[in-house]
Amino acid sequence: MAHAPQIRIPATYIRGGTSKGVFFRLQDLPAAAQQPGPVRDAILMRVIGSPDPYGKQIDGMGGATSSTSKTVILAKSSRPDHDVDYLFGQVAIDKAFVDWSGNCGNLSAAVGSFAIMSGLVDASRIPANGVATVRIWQANISKTIIAHVPITNGEVQETGDFELDGVTFPAAEVQLEFLDPADEGDGGGAMFPTGNVVDTLDVPGVGSFQATMINAGIPTIFLNAAELGYSGSELQEAINGDAAALARFETIRAHGAVRMGLIKDIAEAATRQHTPKIAFVAPPAAYIASSGKEITPADIDLRVRAMSMGKLHHAMMGTAAVAIGTAAAIPGTLVNLAAGGGERQSVRFGHPSGTLRVGAEARLVDGQWQVSKAIMSRSARVLMEGWVRIPGDSF
Repeated sequence: MAHAPQIRIPATYIRGGTSKGVFFRLQDLPAAAQQPGPVRDAILMRVIGSPDPYGKQIDGMGGATSSTSKTVILAKSSRPDHDVDYLFGQVAIDKAFVDWSGNCGNLSAAVGSFAIMSGLVDASRIPANGVATVRIWQANISKTIIAHVPITNGEVQETGDFELDGVTFPAAEVQLEFLDPADEGDGGGAMFPTGNVVDTLDVPGVGSFQATMINAGIPTIFLNAAELGYSGSELQEAINGDAAALARFETIRAHGAVRMGLIKDIAEAATRQHTPKIAFVAPPAAYIASSGKEITPADIDLRVRAMSMGKLHHAMMGTAAVAIGTAAAIPGTLVNLAAGGGERQSVRFGHPSGTLRVGAEARLVDGQWQVSKAIMSRSARVLMEGWVRIPGDSF
């Protein structure tokens, strides 16, 4: 009986923010995978180890969580004033699909570094020492991200003393600017697809909830923790071990997706797990983070917990942080009210692993709120580079 040999694909395994993913240059993928379609999806799923009915991804590079079941494809940009095109694929763990509907803000922190290391950024744009400005076209959502990557002796600097809650070891700081983060294309809606900063979201069989539904960074549905019966200080085990709670969140998310115009029927939510996100907010209060770190009310403006791919995230998705910063800057949203109300240009929120600060520049133009950019700092580090191997009959 003949057996297909394994094939090797050049790849790099990188931590970006509080996520990890397998990074590829488009030109290094097999020819049939250099364009979107089932072949590309099949290759990426096999690399990550999905679909896995055991939910462990033992036979792949995935780490059995939404934060570690990720892939990135980069190519030199053909767009004016951009260096690199960045495409993100969120690989489902136990199902056979790759969700291309949104960005990963955490892995965005690694895109500039990988682009420089991979020769995708013109050498003339990289200083011998200082900060390289990498202009990224985020192809999933058609937005621009500016990454400020530290450079030492002509090489990307990865080590440093910048600490990020949710990441054990310090590293070099990478500042990210998400330009014009409001998504006006997906679902045909504006920043607030319903036209309101707060709506009543009716969910048959579950209840009615006050909700801020926003397209910024990533489509996100914000709810009040108290309306859900939570304090806002929950850690992963309080949510992820409760099957009924997870099902309730998914039902709310599906109905919110319909209300936002992202899908036409709640049944479509099953094939669109990456977006929208669902999160709940609460005013500041003391709690103990998952690391044992004590968070005091003086440390934060509000508390936020967010769901990702059906589970409570261990920290905070970078794109959701953009949504938090944007919503906090706009008076009257649930995020803004939880933070004390009023106009603000930045917010520090508490998440399960600690705290994070994000800024946003918002202004009212002709009665509509506009946000020119959101800013936050993350870090990134290459963990392994070389080739990934997959059976040659995987696609």
